[in-house]
Amino acid sequence: MKSKPKSTFVLAVAAFLMLMPATSIFGFQDVLDTPAVQSQLAARTLLNGAAVAGQRLVCVGWKGDIVYSDDLGKSWRQAGVPVSSDLVAVFFPSPMQGWAVGHDGVVLHSSDAGTTWVKQFDGAAAARTMVEYYERHPLPASAASVRKEIDSFAEQGPDKPFLDVWFENDDTGFVVGAYNIIFRTADGGKSWEPWFDRTENPGFLNLYSIRPAGKDLYIAGEQGIVLKLDREKGRFRSVKTPYAGSFFGVTGNSKAVIVYGLRGNAFVSSDAGLNWRKIETGVPTALTSAAIMEDGNILLASVGGQIIESSDSGLNFKPVDVQPRVISAFGLAAFGKDKIAVAGFQGAEVRNVK
Repeated sequence: MKSKPKSTFVLAVAAFLMLMPATSIFGFQDVLDTPAVQSQLAARTLLNGAAVAGQRLVCVGWKGDIVYSDDLGKSWRQAGVPVSSDLVAVFFPSPMQGWAVGHDGVVLHSSDAGTTWVKQFDGAAAARTMVEYYERHPLPASAASVRKEIDSFAEQGPDKPFLDVWFENDDTGFVVGAYNIIFRTADGGKSWEPWFDRTENPGFLNLYSIRPAGKDLYIAGEQGIVLKLDREKGRFRSVKTPYAGSFFGVTGNSKAVIVYGLRGNAFVSSDAGLNWRKIETGVPTALTSAAIMEDGNILLASVGGQIIESSDSGLNFKPVDVQPRVISAFGLAAFGKDKIAVAGFQGAEVRNVK
């Protein structure tokens, strides 16, 4: 794969998220075959993603750690996880069914609200699946660059991370990641179909986030790329934005879609991506996560722990005074009327926001 320019933020975060090889006196152990180590400190290590599973909070992170809480964050338990790859994101479309993704192309599934997990997919399987799929569905001659990237993906092995996951229901969902990697499932992850050729992403830029806004589904990524699903054509079409810096997330509702990223930059569109307006966030550092509260208010959080809130579908944001202060926020999940779960350098935390 070709190299790509990285922002200072992305490089800094990558240093923390970088996989640490697991070794023993007997030699190398593949992290895809090595269960996460059980530790009483799992909820206090680096965590990257947060989600709500019914009345349960679930956070995922470093070296396969997944923790959950059934008492609003007063205590956390560590889940059984079959890999020790770094995990980046987690999503539950329903209280019992959830998926987590991360480094080495790993996709994990839980059918018991996050108590235990099984590996459904990984980078090696992704490479095989991609090669076999495009052998059955040959690309046209005009897609030579796509074919070249597919061949490189297969040759380089399971080293490309999935960076986000979203499911419409318990059966249908997407995983997205580095260098335009995207797969779709329609059977709850039992099988995966590559959509590598179904994105308008000629530079094969990293895809950081996939989320809906109303009835539309969007992807946000590197160098200002925003894609919107054309459901009729089964393709993600490019959406022009006024910003060339990386977007780390996308969120929204039936009235607006919001993309956010480097140096506190965020933009809102009230017409499904046709026109965009810059949001004055007042945040100097990267915006890394979002959540929608029970009352519909939208929260954005930064790598430095700043949290801002909008009550008018993203047109205006104001700071939220959270005490004690949040140190960092890589993952955010809202539950109840006034609580959020935060995943970051400090581990898993729960805060009131009203």
